[in-house]
Amino acid sequence: MTRTAVLGIRHHGPGSARSVVAALDALRPAIVLVEGPSDADPLLRFVGHPDIAPPVALFAYDAKAPRTSAFWPFASFSPEWQALRWAVDHKALARFCDLPSGAFLDEPAPEAGRELRDDPIGLLAHAAGYDDPERWWDDVIESRLDGKPPFEALTEAMAELRAAAPSGASDDRREAFMRQAIRAALRATDGTVAIVCGAWHAPALAEPLGPASADAAILRGLPRRRTTLSWVAWTHSRLAAASGYGAGVTSPGWYHHLFTARDNVVARWLTKVAGVLRSHDLPVSSAHVIEATRLAEALATLRGRPLAGLAEVSEATRAVLCEGNEVAVAFVQHDLVVGELLGAVPAEAPSVPLEADLRAQARSLRIKIDPVDKPVTLDLRKDHDRAKSVFLHRLAGLGISWGTMREDEVRGTGTFRETWTVRWRPELAVAIVDAAPWGTTVGDAANAKLLDQARTAPELRTVTEAVEHALLADLADALPEVLGLVESKAALDADVTRLMAAIPALVRAVRYGDVRGTDTASMSAVVDALMVRVCADLPAAVASLSDEAAAIVRAATDAVHRSLAVHARTANGAQTRERWIETLTRLVDRRDLHGLLAGRIVRLLTDAGVLTRADAARRFGAHLSIGVVPAGKAAWVDGFLAGSGLLLVHDQELLAALDAWVMSLGADDFVQVLPLLRRTFGEFPAAERSNIADQLKHLTAGVPRPREADQIDAQRAAGVLRTVAQILDGTRS
Repeated sequence: MTRTAVLGIRHHGPGSARSVVAALDALRPAIVLVEGPSDADPLLRFVGHPDIAPPVALFAYDAKAPRTSAFWPFASFSPEWQALRWAVDHKALARFCDLPSGAFLDEPAPEAGRELRDDPIGLLAHAAGYDDPERWWDDVIESRLDGKPPFEALTEAMAELRAAAPSGASDDRREAFMRQAIRAALRATDGTVAIVCGAWHAPALAEPLGPASADAAILRGLPRRRTTLSWVAWTHSRLAAASGYGAGVTSPGWYHHLFTARDNVVARWLTKVAGVLRSHDLPVSSAHVIEATRLAEALATLRGRPLAGLAEVSEATRAVLCEGNEVAVAFVQHDLVVGELLGAVPAEAPSVPLEADLRAQARSLRIKIDPVDKPVTLDLRKDHDRAKSVFLHRLAGLGISWGTMREDEVRGTGTFRETWTVRWRPELAVAIVDAAPWGTTVGDAANAKLLDQARTAPELRTVTEAVEHALLADLADALPEVLGLVESKAALDADVTRLMAAIPALVRAVRYGDVRGTDTASMSAVVDALMVRVCADLPAAVASLSDEAAAIVRAATDAVHRSLAVHARTANGAQTRERWIETLTRLVDRRDLHGLLAGRIVRLLTDAGVLTRADAARRFGAHLSIGVVPAGKAAWVDGFLAGSGLLLVHDQELLAALDAWVMSLGADDFVQVLPLLRRTFGEFPAAERSNIADQLKHLTAGVPRPREADQIDAQRAAGVLRTVAQILDGTRS
């Protein structure tokens, strides 16, 4: 008489979960063994805790290298989770029976036949013509009429599949360890031992187990890596996105519904679909739900299936509820079929000290752990909002990207407002563990990591960005040393573009300091000192630049110019900006400047009021008329106009000069300069392009006519003119 019952299941299969619960109710085992890392047994006491709610995952990481980690996720519809819950509810002993977690961290590359062993039930379903393994399970197993448990037949089917698949050393080790665990359980009780495992392993764990010595030989030399384990919250979308054990579940929301809905499965599901569509302001009535239900059931009947599956309800959703609108179908897929259910773990479950501090601060600041994007707008004049900002910036510095700052504010000039998008993701558990070696609190860890990054930074720009982060994250202890590193690295750096690249972050730091009420005089002094170096070294650095180098210097020049407009509000900032303007003025007439940089300097000086519009127009026309190759002239135009074409709207002389030059180009030259001009004008807002087009229509004087030598065919040109007119009309609209 056998004392074991092997229940082969499909990971995260709701049908498997129902069958497991029914089998355990019938068997009433004394011990339930579940596939999972055996060294996680101490964490099983939390399975019955009132504050734990799936989806959750066992998380194991190397104590010496935290980024080396592994997860074992469980959803409410996971057969393994239901087996553990059954053991808790019926006072049975539960144990994990797979290799210790450290052995999985040393797992080699996937072996041949991995797909077959990962999801054999899915392959059986596919062979039977099913695109959804759960529908196959329902049709073939759940809907059978004889009432016999399915596991014996599944074990026989798996034995046939295993006979055709290559043996893997990894599976051999795991199954040897599981058999040893079964033997230990049999010695510990006189009752029945139930083993819940992936269906692939079932034939290898069925009695007779064979000699223990053979399994001991297989396990000899098993790697012993020391790991730390804990429970972490998981999400349905993470189940859908990952691969391997407990993953590849493309429709966790649907599976959750199958497991929790006891009757009227299709009607209840389509009612949820209607709710999702209504939440997106799409009109859906009760009549839609009724008709969609009828269609799904009719499709199942036509296909000879006892129940409608995800394919049928999805087709009914697309045809009736969404009326063929694929955008609406995507809403249903994201919000419901996959879903974004977030699990929860008890506060007293083991965690690293950094995580405990993070959660405590989050509770204090009323930042909820939520898997859905949530916009958060902070007013830095309020103490509570400023504390939230500091917390989120510290986490970002640690690589824990719980919050993301709005892109246009990341490199802004500093205001009293910050806009964040806050969203908790399961992989942040790995980031927390990875950051744990830096300190036991968020503040200490952020401070230590910032200092390390500044000390080891290869470039000055990285160090100045560390200064900015120190202000944003209120890491006052790190600031003096980081500022000292800025000064020492700047003294050794002879590359003017790297010095220029360091300026914007420092200016932002000064501005952020003003917003937060921090004394930033020392940072302002560093900016002023760096600008003395930049102004002295720039003239020698801009001679005879290549196209690539000119683009780099132009970008750096723009960034410095914008930053100094903000810095001018500080004590010595106005003087520093004047020195910068004087430097640009000395460069403007240099003949050895690349056109891209020469045109940009003229534009910057014009915007600053140093050059009048008349001066700018004269220089513009002169450069387009001198003996420079067309590509060089186009580069000058790009430098002058990049970012804004308003000058062309308001200055007829500039526009006429540009128009005359373009009209004078021959066919080959026009083809050569067209890509650059198109890029320049493509960066202008649509309204500016429309206004420029309107101004061109009013140009009369000074516009050259096409040369007679070009011999334009008026009939062929008429079609071109019609096309251009349509384009201009579309631009204005």
